[in-house]
Formats: sequence, C-alpha cells, structure tokens
Amino acid sequence: MSLADALERAASELAGDADAIRPANGDPIQLLGSLDHGAAVRVLTWLLANEPEAGDELAVRWAEQEDGAAPLAAVDESALPKAGRKALRRARHRLRSRGVAVDEAPAEPVVARLPDVGDALELGFVSLLDSRGGQLVYLVESKAGGGARLFEVVLDEVRGVVDLEIYSAGRSVIRRFLRDVTSRARFPAQEADPSSVRALIARVDAAMPADCARPRAFGEWRSRLLAGVKEASVLTPGEQARDALGDETNPPALKRAAELVEQGEFGPWPPDRGRLETLAEKLREQAESRLIVSGARRTEQLNSLVQDAAVELFSGDFAGQTARRFLESAYGLWKSGREDDARACLAASSAFSGDAPADQPAARALIESALGPLLATLRATSGDQQSGKQDGESSLLVEP
Repeated sequence: MSLADALERAASELAGDADAIRPANGDPIQLLGSLDHGAAVRVLTWLLANEPEAGDELAVRWAEQEDGAAPLAAVDESALPKAGRKALRRARHRLRSRGVAVDEAPAEPVVARLPDVGDALELGFVSLLDSRGGQLVYLVESKAGGGARLFEVVLDEVRGVVDLEIYSAGRSVIRRFLRDVTSRARFPAQEADPSSVRALIARVDAAMPADCARPRAFGEWRSRLLAGVKEASVLTPGEQARDALGDETNPPALKRAAELVEQGEFGPWPPDRGRLETLAEKLREQAESRLIVSGARRTEQLNSLVQDAAVELFSGDFAGQTARRFLESAYGLWKSGREDDARACLAASSAFSGDAPADQPAARALIESALGPLLATLRATSGDQQSGKQDGESSLLVEP
C-alpha cells in the first residue's frame, strides 16, 4: 500500500485527526507541518502498527526534518509489532547519525491511546425488508483512536450478501445517522443485539448461491463481521421474535399475513428475475391456450393458474427463503409494537416451512403481487373477449 493510501486509511481510523491528515495529500513533509505534536505521534504510531512499510517511509522522511525528531522520540516502541519496531529504530538511527539525541522522550506526554473500556461501543440494527426482499442491517463499533465504525450490509435470502459499505466518523455523526434510519417512514430499522445481527449475516452468507459473488469489501471484513458467531448457538433477530411470540399457524394469523402482502406492507419478494420471467411466460401461454365458456369460468381458470404458479414457485428452496423473509420481518414488527402482525408473519413463516407452503393465503397473495400487471392484463383481456370488444381477434369464448 502506498503512503498516500495508508494515510487515507489512517484518516478513516483516526477520525479526530482526519481534517489535518487529508489536506496534506500524502506528502510527508506537508503532513508534518499540519499536525500538532500529539497528532503526529498518533499518526506515526498507527502507521507503524498497521501499515509498517508506509510507516517506515514516513519515519525516514520525518527523520530528515528538524521538526520530525520529537514525534519519532515520543512513539512507544513497546506498543509496536516487530516490523514497526524495526522501522522506528532505523529512523531513530538516522537522527542519531545527525547528532540528535532521541534516547529519551520529550517532556510533552505521548497522547496516542486506546479508548477507555467505558468508551467501548457495539450496536446492531435491522430494517424491514424492501419489495425485492433486501434487508439493511447495521453494526457499529468503537475504533482505536476515537470515533466509531459503521458497517451497512445489504442481505437477501435469495441473492445472499449483496453489498457492504463501511463508514468511519465521530460518534455524534454516527448517532445522527442512526436516528435517521430508525425514524424513516419506509423500512425503518430497529435496534437488535449485535450478536444476533452477526448471526443473521452468517446465516445468509452460508446459504449464498455459488453463482453469486460476494462484495469485495465483505471478503476483507468477513472475520470481523462474523466475530463470535458459532453455528446454531446465536439466534437471529427473527428467531428471537419467534422464541418470544411463538409461531402458531392458525387461520386468522395466516389470513392477516396475506392481508399485509395485499396492502403492500410486505412482498412481493420475487425469486430471481430469470425464474420470475419464465413463470410469467408460462402463465401467459397457459392462459391464452384455454377455451373459456363464461366470464365466471374464465375467472376460475385464472385462479387455478395462479394456484399452479404458487405450487411451482414454492415447491423448492424458494419456500424456505420466503419463510425466512417472513421470520425476519416479524422482528421489526414486534419491536415497533405491532405484536399481532408479528405473530402473523411468524405463522406465515411456519407455514412456508411446512409440507404444503403453496396452500396458504400468503402464497397466493405474493404471486398476485409479483405478477400483478400480467394478471390484470389477462383479466382485462377476458373481459374484452366476454363483451366482444377485441378488434381483429376471434373470441376465445365458447357460446353455450
């Protein structure tokens, strides 16, 4: 990593010093002039500890400057890894060769420090699912040197880990951001135990399809994001809701889950685009190939086609994926005070995990929602054929 890149990373980690680091644009001499003594020690210490090659370059350049002796003497060598200690000793040897004494640190105290235990910060948040089935989850942790780091992860039961963004800022900035995501009108986030958020990320990651590529940043931070998660030992947020509320599949609860889909609060959570297009084309072909004897019969046949589509769609892995989507939706409803609707989602989750997932009301509601425009067109075509209003086409109706 170049010195400029390493300094940009240092600016992200040392949020309190970022405004002094970035204007130097990676120039070590300009950087030395823009930092006060304490900041210079913090930056040099961080580089020697985390990016020793860049730290070596910076220390050597500072050893050539009169003002560079003080921060080089003030760095605590015992806090550095082997590569950082060797780099620091080389730079100090250069100073001694110029007649500068560096055996003793200057009187000004070293201010580079780790956060106090009381400063430790770890928070988790999960949002409701969007119409495609994507869910935003957040992890916040304190950073060495001050400030906080926020991970924003996009999860999808079908597509896996879709995206990862990482932000470093002061705690006040992070708090404002979290207030925004928890108070927004659409898909608000609810606070969750950080370990449960990590368990959710781990579960989606483990089930990720082989043909889906993980975000590059996720590979780099995966061990941090999944720290402390052991298989089956930590409940996800949705599993916590189920543990608290149960998942009884009574008819009123299942009907309410379908109503939530029909009202647009959840779903349609379609499968991947290719499978959805194949299903739509098959539905269109089947509808156009059937002879219809009456408007009532036409409606009956369309309803039968929708049920057939539900059976096809929810006969495999997609049923389990939909079950987990309802499961994780229950947590947000539960924590926002909508306990009855949370129970409805848990009931639907249990039903989609059962032997006949396509036979429950929510399955039909999801199909109707996902294929709404096509079904509306087919029903409208049926009405036109019934009244004889289609121009240039023979009616499919068989007159009695």
